[in-house]
Amino acid sequence: MSSLPNVHVSQHPSLRAKLSQLRSSSTNSKQVNALVNDISLILACEALAKNITPAEGPKDQTPLGFEYTTTTAEPQTICIVPILRSGLGMVEAVQTILPTLVPVHHLGMYREPSTLDPVEYYNNLPHHMPSTGNSNASSLAILVDPVIATGGTCAAAIQTLKEWGAKKVLVMSIIGAEEGVRKAAEEWPEGTELWIAGVDGELTRDGMLKPGLGDIGDRLFLTIGK
Repeated sequence: MSSLPNVHVSQHPSLRAKLSQLRSSSTNSKQVNALVNDISLILACEALAKNITPAEGPKDQTPLGFEYTTTTAEPQTICIVPILRSGLGMVEAVQTILPTLVPVHHLGMYREPSTLDPVEYYNNLPHHMPSTGNSNASSLAILVDPVIATGGTCAAAIQTLKEWGAKKVLVMSIIGAEEGVRKAAEEWPEGTELWIAGVDGELTRDGMLKPGLGDIGDRLFLTIGK
């Protein structure tokens, strides 16, 4: 991944330990949810430290009556875009790290089983956002999806956000396959950054990561074997 300047693989020791715990088949759904949240918190801290900047806000007062200047963050127009359904497991952590709550817009995508090509079945990106003036899109769109396998879904989502008008796409993912991460990173390299907890080297014939995490959506929502 070192040859891709817009890809950042975390080296945080706590994150790497939690990722190892998440891989285990003995980790139950409650623990899976907690680990996905914890890993997302660490990723969000690292990614947002590089992608938002502090700015002066309005005056306020402390409980003792002392005046101070508040701090806000730029860019002002940020949104979170989870890819349904597993991306939902990362939203709360990202909202927690951001200084204020931001809109959440959903993209529904699945892989066609025989070709593994992405198919979009739901998109609620707004056509108009009153606070953005002449632009109908957020300056920074934070795309969250725990797993990047073939990269097709992530690349398609990046293209959708680019066409929507997002100025920058920040992808946060818990784990990705090397070829999938490369495909996503090359979709819009000048406008996209990827922040990932770990990278696996192989994909199975049916597009699953090896060793991977299994189907993280099924593990999060207790639908294994459905």
